Amino acid sequence: MTTDTPRCGYVALVGRPNVGKSTLMNHLLKQKLAITSRKPQTTRRTMLGVDTEDRYQAIYVDTPGIHDPGEREMNRYMVKEATSILSDVDLVVMLLEHNRWTAEDEVVASYVRASGVPAIAAMNKVDQLQDKTQLLPAIQRLVELNTFSEIVPVSALKGDGLGALREEIFKRLPEHPHVFPPDQITDRPERYLVAEIIREKLMRRLGDEIPHRAAVVVEAFHQGDGGVDISADIYVERSGQKRIVIGKGGEKLKQIGEEARHDIEELLDQRVMLRLWVKVQSGWTNNPATLKRLGYD
Repeated sequence: MTTDTPRCGYVALVGRPNVGKSTLMNHLLKQKLAITSRKPQTTRRTMLGVDTEDRYQAIYVDTPGIHDPGEREMNRYMVKEATSILSDVDLVVMLLEHNRWTAEDEVVASYVRASGVPAIAAMNKVDQLQDKTQLLPAIQRLVELNTFSEIVPVSALKGDGLGALREEIFKRLPEHPHVFPPDQITDRPERYLVAEIIREKLMRRLGDEIPHRAAVVVEAFHQGDGGVDISADIYVERSGQKRIVIGKGGEKLKQIGEEARHDIEELLDQRVMLRLWVKVQSGWTNNPATLKRLGYD
């Protein structure tokens, strides 16, 4: 093999909820692709992010946070979505906070070990440390797990250490032709990305009131000479939640729509006409048939 042999592989980004996986992928790609918020379980489905440089192509798989799913069907779906991917990737990057090791972290690590896939630990939020020597005990704890071939301190939000992490990822990719063209960054269609942008604005505006009781479905996506005309339905579980989303005089829904439209226009690089409707679908988060109809299949 020559030194020009292409390297390409799938890299799962895993961790407990709200540890920064989506933020990490966005900064590795140098482009916002996955939605983010301060609320756990913002990510519901896996998403591919393609990072191509010269002969290297890392195909990141952003996953929902691994947690105790309890009895709710939606939570079981998210955990299965995250854990089932582990047997299909070439490398795992487990993200954790530099100063915390929780029971959920241990659960994630157990899935990583059981997969048998090579793994790297990325210790996040090191920008919050004044004294970097405080990392040493946490690094030693991870070394003793015998789970990770490399431990890389990073700040997903600030971008610290991401160059080193990217190098560690690239050199572990298998020799393989590239799967995607060099200018492609995801396999998800525009309609999906639009629905996710709308859901992000819902999470950020109404995360305390309806953090996990809203879903978004793009019902119409028409491209014309003047731009893109989009209609989307926001599903909630109760009429009271519908009132919260709409707000007094429709003000809250208008704010959500304006913020979403701005980001969608940046994504599509076109003028956008966005229409939103709020609908009640009782118990959708715990109904397998409804989850499937809303795209969680």
